[in-house]
Amino acid sequence: MSFKPEMNGEKTPLIKKDGDPDKDYGKLSIEESFELLDEIIEKMEDEDITLEESFAAFEEGMKVLKSANSRIDEVEKKVRVINENGELDEFQ
Repeated sequence: MSFKPEMNGEKTPLIKKDGDPDKDYGKLSIEESFELLDEIIEKMEDEDITLEESFAAFEEGMKVLKSANSRIDEVEKKVRVINENGELDEFQ
């Protein structure tokens, strides 16, 4: 299970032990989002998962993916490239 760092140095799981997902996906870094998506995929690949659990994991994964996409879009908007004239252009 992956963990996210806390301010006091302790670590808490990205997915809570009681199966209730961390609802505030916007606070996750892009890397943490990818780790959580990997965990969700592993959970969905488990042969013992019920259909309800599979749907819940899928729904959670889509929320994490949407949040990660938003974060990536923000980063892309900040990235600039230097053209051949030494000027800054928007990243495309």
